[in-house]
Amino acid sequence: MNRMMRAIAAGTLLLTAIIVVASTTARAATVTATDSLGRTVTLERPAQRILLATGRGLPALAILDHAVADRLVGIGRDLQRQSPDIYKSYAARLPRLGTLPVIEAGPGGFPAEQAIALAPDLVILDRAQVGAVGADGANSLLRALAAAGLPVAVIDLHGHPLRDTVPVMRLLGREPEAEAFTGFIEAHLATVAARLRSRDATPAVFLHAHAGATPCCFSPGQGTFNDDILAAGGSNAAAALLPGAAGQVSAEALLGLDPAVYIATGGTHLAGRGGVVLGTGVEREMARATLATVLQGPGLAQLSAIRSGRAYGLWQGFSSSPVNVLAVEVVAKWLHPNLTGDLDPNATLAELNAHFLEVPMDGTYWIGPR
Repeated sequence: MNRMMRAIAAGTLLLTAIIVVASTTARAATVTATDSLGRTVTLERPAQRILLATGRGLPALAILDHAVADRLVGIGRDLQRQSPDIYKSYAARLPRLGTLPVIEAGPGGFPAEQAIALAPDLVILDRAQVGAVGADGANSLLRALAAAGLPVAVIDLHGHPLRDTVPVMRLLGREPEAEAFTGFIEAHLATVAARLRSRDATPAVFLHAHAGATPCCFSPGQGTFNDDILAAGGSNAAAALLPGAAGQVSAEALLGLDPAVYIATGGTHLAGRGGVVLGTGVEREMARATLATVLQGPGLAQLSAIRSGRAYGLWQGFSSSPVNVLAVEVVAKWLHPNLTGDLDPNATLAELNAHFLEVPMDGTYWIGPR
């Protein structure tokens, strides 16, 4: 297992071992967890009234508790805005979602008063919603919620989904389900690592986020898909240019990088905007056609990767998905086809649908040029 995979596995096992300890006494079942800021969160019992301020955390929570919608008192608008296909499929299966108050940070910041008024016994925030924190791991928002007596867990599924999917889910007190899911993910990551152990090359990959819908070219630096590229046996071509989580790479700089592999990400939110359309409910023909259009765009057609047929499309939703192990398997097959012939992401997806996902993923989530 390479260094990246060891780090992922060690981090997941550490989270499994120490992040949540549930102990039952004669009075209550206390649940303790460490969130993505390193803060300890303690509940007297598993949360029953959850304010899921980061809506994109819903699929992760639903893996461990298929009735999680019954525990929600509010949900963030981000899932509906960023992944309308996922929101639509969950709302169809869990109609209560459509009746919940919606939380959205506006120009004035996070609506703490609205959150307090909903009287949750747990608030789940995204790392980006929290913003900068002091040396004590707190800021005005976290202090305001704490002063109102609201426990807060901060998650970062978008920055490091391979690492951070499991921890906060365990606050629901679903230990057996969490163990089963964690074991499944670890086993598949370990299989990828084993297949790549004998590789003699590390292809440079340029991942073009939201390709076709924005000026060329937004790309991950040290965050989001960077972990997946490394785990799949590649190097992130943009990482040397982007010291932050993500940023803009000019078409001229991209041509200078001339990566061996080009990956465009997209989703249903790009339909009608000139981008790659992938996701739930998307037919392969549409995904392939929209990818072909993007590959003909300015500054891209000259890339060696595109001329040689090593250009692909990947669902943007994997950047914050609890099942983004699929992205690792898919990219590993693209980068190292001679070593990964027995990897079958479609079979992995079928297993996830059958055993873990409350709302099955049914659509096109990755595509090649032909």
